[in-house]
Amino acid sequence: MSQRYEKMFEKLKTRGEGAFIPFVMLGDPSIEKSEAIVETLIESGADALELGIPFSDPVADGVVIQAAANRALNGGSTTDDCLAILAGVRKRHPEIPFGLLVYANLVLGRGMERFYARVFECGVDSVLVADVPTLSADSFTEAASKAGVASVFIVPPNASDETLRDIAKASKGYVYFLGRAGVTGAEREMTAPLSSKIAFLKEAKSPPVVVGFGISRPEHVKACLAAGADGAIAGSATVSIVAAHLDDDRKTREELGQFVRSMKAATRSVKQ
Repeated sequence: MSQRYEKMFEKLKTRGEGAFIPFVMLGDPSIEKSEAIVETLIESGADALELGIPFSDPVADGVVIQAAANRALNGGSTTDDCLAILAGVRKRHPEIPFGLLVYANLVLGRGMERFYARVFECGVDSVLVADVPTLSADSFTEAASKAGVASVFIVPPNASDETLRDIAKASKGYVYFLGRAGVTGAEREMTAPLSSKIAFLKEAKSPPVVVGFGISRPEHVKACLAAGADGAIAGSATVSIVAAHLDDDRKTREELGQFVRSMKAATRSVKQ
């Protein structure tokens, strides 16, 4: 199994920094533009990437990311096209961790073992299956582990101690802690992460904890790190920049670069 997450978090810890991880939808708004967008995120200082594969019924996503998936699908992007992007980017960037956020039907439709073997071949480090909780995840985690892919799980804000222990045990790479309940979306701000639950996860020997949902400004990143998290993920805020400039590639890259640099700078303001 890849050690990219472990190496990244250890390096950041020695610097007193947290991780900033932007999310974008692969294939949005086109395969060619998508690859340039991913490169921009890396060049602008992203510590890792979380990436979506377009799916017709993304139940955990709000309207911004749903629209991104629809643009990608309407443009003809397939799962194989998206994985080809990652394979190309991986050759140019051997160290940065890549995580996928997908839905169970995408995994099952290809066959679990084939899916995980293929994503590993393309350089993917982790897969979060958004609609599969830990109680139903054994077959997914077994197939992922066999292929050398880490399984990431979501921690809801109201998780019980038992659920927290289960997630800490099952997760590899990192744990995705929800900054608030509901679906993704930058239009609804995160609520303050529960530092007691983050502390509980760490006491349960979980992988590093990264907060997502509602992360759209540098002060959100600072709040996550102050609560004990190891990093923050911004999805809808990043995807909104892509959506705002569909016909202006230069502007898209410029604004994405500014956004990533500002969010990454916030990870340096709170000592871990």
